[in-house]
Amino acid sequence: MKRGQSRINCLLAVDKPVGMSSHDVVNHVRRALGEKRVGHAGTLDPLASGVLVVGVGQGTRLMGLLTADTKSYVARIAFGTQTATDDAEGEVVLSAEPPTDVLSREFAAGVVYGLVGERDQVPPSFSAISVDGVRAYERARKGQEVELKSRRVSILNAVLLDVVADGPDGQPCWDCAFTVSKGTYVRSIARDLGTSLGSAAHLVELRRTASGCIGLADCVALDELERRGAEALAERALDPVAKLGLPSRELTVEELADVRCGKRIPCTDAGLPEGGRVCLTFGNALVGIWEREGNRLRCQANFPSGVTGVAR
Repeated sequence: MKRGQSRINCLLAVDKPVGMSSHDVVNHVRRALGEKRVGHAGTLDPLASGVLVVGVGQGTRLMGLLTADTKSYVARIAFGTQTATDDAEGEVVLSAEPPTDVLSREFAAGVVYGLVGERDQVPPSFSAISVDGVRAYERARKGQEVELKSRRVSILNAVLLDVVADGPDGQPCWDCAFTVSKGTYVRSIARDLGTSLGSAAHLVELRRTASGCIGLADCVALDELERRGAEALAERALDPVAKLGLPSRELTVEELADVRCGKRIPCTDAGLPEGGRVCLTFGNALVGIWEREGNRLRCQANFPSGVTGVAR
């Protein structure tokens, strides 16, 4: 049986609230818009808030193409204890008195700035990484030992925002801003930061401020979406072409008919490299992502109903 056509096909960013999983957000969007076909890119833990990119209808097919190479966060890191989950949800597994310098703003700023660069990072045991086909957190919840391989990650920017002397449970905290490569865990940054200071640490707050070029200013609040539904989309839907960051080409009526049939069309952009991708638009909708092959364009992905929101 063919999947029914969605009435709404768009891309949006939701400001995910604390205490809700990314899948919970998807379910709320489904109910708010009356659409079953909803997906998200870039999972956020329940304790984290901030930018969650969501696709509706044929917009779900953009999720893999929008997997951002960089993400930005504001984090609060508490010193003195390490937890099983590397955040505030887990049981304390290690306690260690932090050094007195942890309250020195000058010391803290230097340590945080020193995090910038490439490093090998071991992801948290409680993570969504698959181990022999089973999520690591599923094994960890059953008490099974989880050994995850380190991965090469990049911390592109690290800035100390504040030093808090009396944080949760009276622990000293650092508020930091990070921009990191895809696959980097801020929980692991917190854990490793405690270890590097001869102490222990864990993440107590996390807010994603940007996923690639999509930031908090692009987001709609979940309660607004639930209150106003499709009306909110008219104002807050994202421009898929702008967020993909690809060149675009407006089709003629004749070209649109060819594109919908998958028929190759001439490449009119001499500057598009071989294999380069271009967004094909018609009106305010993205109807395809095609790539150059010689002097013609061939289909990489088509969106028959069109992903709306393209600025004209």
